[in-house]
Amino acid sequence: MNRRLAIGGLLLAAGGAAAAAFGWRRQRGNRMPDSLVLAPRPVLAPPADVRAVFHLGHSLVGPNMPAMLAQLGGHAYASQLGWGTPLKAHWEEGEALAGYELHASPGLSPAPAREALASGGFDTLVLTEMVEIRDAIRYFDSSDYLARWVALAREGNPQLRVYLYETWHRLDDADGWLERIEADLDENWLGRLIAPAEAAGATGTIYLIPGGQAIAAVARAAEAGELPGLTSREDLFARDDAGGVDMIHINDLGAYVVALAHDAVIYQRSPVGLPHQLTRADGSPADALEPEAARRVQEIVRDIVQRLPQTGVAPDRLA
Repeated sequence: MNRRLAIGGLLLAAGGAAAAAFGWRRQRGNRMPDSLVLAPRPVLAPPADVRAVFHLGHSLVGPNMPAMLAQLGGHAYASQLGWGTPLKAHWEEGEALAGYELHASPGLSPAPAREALASGGFDTLVLTEMVEIRDAIRYFDSSDYLARWVALAREGNPQLRVYLYETWHRLDDADGWLERIEADLDENWLGRLIAPAEAAGATGTIYLIPGGQAIAAVARAAEAGELPGLTSREDLFARDDAGGVDMIHINDLGAYVVALAHDAVIYQRSPVGLPHQLTRADGSPADALEPEAARRVQEIVRDIVQRLPQTGVAPDRLA
């Protein structure tokens, strides 16, 4: 998983032509492109139907979160994942990338991302970028490859709805886990990823799924004693066989939080009242929140999605 994170800092920035197209001002060294102000999002109408969702990303997508989302929504899904994979590697390396995996819901054949998206069989695309997000932007031309993937997908289906799934960094991040989630949204996910990708002119509108914001808000509530059965942010993260906390990968409870955020944005509906006892991708029962905590988590996710216009959800849609 961390293989790409380790090599990211050793690579030089590339894509000068793309940078010029986006109007970035580069100076000497590997300076990140300047953050842009994201244009206002048109409010989306609720979807008439969500038939099939494609997920492109890495282990912070994982197999279980898309499976939980599909249980909440009733749609088919497929994914292409790697280990800490940047969008550039998905584009250039395909099945040669580290940790390459294809997943699909029952009845849908797994297919590589290019083939699946070119088919036009998906009405929703959710992409995410590797973290460390600063390294992804600096060394892996993130907005350029975001634009490429969106353009390819919309050639297959011009009516496709496209979302960027915002994630998070390691719990032990030197700048603070909550602090990074708060700062990175406008600066990086919106200002250095979506905004320049749209400025290239070929993508149409890209909306936000605020996974990191949702996880952070639930973590704050747990640490404030508001969620029965949860007391800390670590309760949302996986543990190894010795009980040590995985510093970046979420457990079933965290996957449920993120699935709720996806559902609220994609389906444009309140997550309050949705089921909270779901199964993993392999069909085994997922660990579940206590009923009182589940309802409060659903309310927290609803409020996060509703206050962010970048999701495309009207402010009163989820009331």
